[in-house]
Amino acid sequence: MSTKGGHPNRRKTSKAGPKIGSGGGKKGLAGKGRTLKATERPWHKEYQGDDKPRKTQWKQSKERAKAASEGRSTNIGKTKPRRESRRDDEPELILGRNPVLEALRAKVPATALYVAFGTELDDRVAESVRLAGNRDLPIKELARRDLDRRTGNALHQGIGLQIEPFEYTEFDDLLEISRTSGTAPLLVALDGVTDPRNLGAIIRSTAAFGGHGLIIPSKRAASVTAVAWRTSAGAAARLPVSKIVNLTRTIQACQQAGFMTVALDGGGDVDVFDLPVATDPLLIVVGDEGKGVSRLVSETCDHRVGIPIASEVESLNASIAASIALAEVQRQRR
Repeated sequence: MSTKGGHPNRRKTSKAGPKIGSGGGKKGLAGKGRTLKATERPWHKEYQGDDKPRKTQWKQSKERAKAASEGRSTNIGKTKPRRESRRDDEPELILGRNPVLEALRAKVPATALYVAFGTELDDRVAESVRLAGNRDLPIKELARRDLDRRTGNALHQGIGLQIEPFEYTEFDDLLEISRTSGTAPLLVALDGVTDPRNLGAIIRSTAAFGGHGLIIPSKRAASVTAVAWRTSAGAAARLPVSKIVNLTRTIQACQQAGFMTVALDGGGDVDVFDLPVATDPLLIVVGDEGKGVSRLVSETCDHRVGIPIASEVESLNASIAASIALAEVQRQRR
């Protein structure tokens, strides 16, 4: 039996040496230093070092690199823009063809009309441009993307009207206006009315029934915006409106100034049609529909007055309740 070639399972080549990149060789086997513990690794969830920001930065850079390799964008590590609410001293934009036309018809004070290039000139846009021209308002044409940027990508239908900020009257000045009006002072205060359409309707009713001014809280209440302007049908231009911080203290200030104060309350102990103080200097406080005036405000007022309604109806809209009370006050004063 021939033994040429040796054992069949015997290696026929010499042992392979280290290959490039395999980690072989003396240099490849050199120590890399001790392995870090989990508490010493900035990227590990159990990291306990003092440089926490370093851990956050490492995670953010890792996630950004991963997102870039996948071809997607990321906002990691970027501060999100803070959304600020519009202040009363900032201009407001009315958007849309119907709202813009209604505001121009109601003669809401405005500073400019914006029309995007390429906007279809239907009857509403044409009339808006004509009304703005009659009032000598600047008519500014701009690219649609610029109007998108101005409006925060809101639906504008290619047209927007910039209106002037409403000028509120100081409370002390409002008291002086009512005292020097030549008739018994009559003011209305709102408690928790958040719908600007209700606010606009109450402004209109107050002016229509001989009121001298309106008082609204600065927080958790509607302000005189474009919607309130339109609903007031122009009365907002004639009726002073004061914005105050604390309604209870304001009621007390009115009492010290000689006003009788009345809270419209469904469970009131006096019928509005039997109001005994209608001819006195008067402050009427109106609450929101359903909630009514707050307990503290109700307790601060001199009288709690109810409006008789059918038992099937739970409450009246705030603007309707205010109109009924104002109409009755005017009737008694006449």
